[in-house]
Amino acid sequence: MLYLVPTPIGNLGDMTFRAIEVLKAVELILVEDSRVTGKLLAHFEIATPMKAFHQHNEHQIVERLVMELGMGKDMAVVSDAGTPGISDAAFLLVRACKEAGLEVQCLPGATALIPALVCSGFPTDKFLFEGFLPHKKGRLKRLTSLIEEGRTIIFYESPHRLLKLLGEIGTHFGEDRKVSVSREISKMFEEHRQGSPSELLAHYTATPAKGEIVVCIGPLN
Repeated sequence: MLYLVPTPIGNLGDMTFRAIEVLKAVELILVEDSRVTGKLLAHFEIATPMKAFHQHNEHQIVERLVMELGMGKDMAVVSDAGTPGISDAAFLLVRACKEAGLEVQCLPGATALIPALVCSGFPTDKFLFEGFLPHKKGRLKRLTSLIEEGRTIIFYESPHRLLKLLGEIGTHFGEDRKVSVSREISKMFEEHRQGSPSELLAHYTATPAKGEIVVCIGPLN
């Protein structure tokens, strides 16, 4: 069995009892960064061995992991924060397991996009999650393809590219489109700030953003 186990995106109190139980019960935990996950495991007194599994080695070891799972080994996969499989390497392993007829379970738990969406004040009945935009090639094409999108659009973004994204939204979507920037979700300095692209650009130019960031673009009026 392969278990996808969400981990806290900030507050350790968001770790579920079931997540702790599963991580203690499996034979191996696949992790993005052993330093990050090691701190989490130590906090909850989980002694299960870890193995590195990330975008730099996923293609090399997926076949071996599927073989071990097929032989009856129980594993869990975690990301550094949030639900594995969302914008990380776990997707490839899940797909390989499904193709091999192996059982996969995903525990419910923390993910940054839902709190950001709900706190944005934008419609939540329909939305489009775009994850991370390409850094260079294909970025403009992806953005311009979304200009007429009628649903709330959600992006993940890094602090050092936030200003670039806000400028691009103002240029291509226009100042009439409302934007929400959420950061440090579930942490001490959690913030949800809404406004026009230029208003948010001015704010974060004067006050540089830190931490993990989710940007929501409101739908066309």
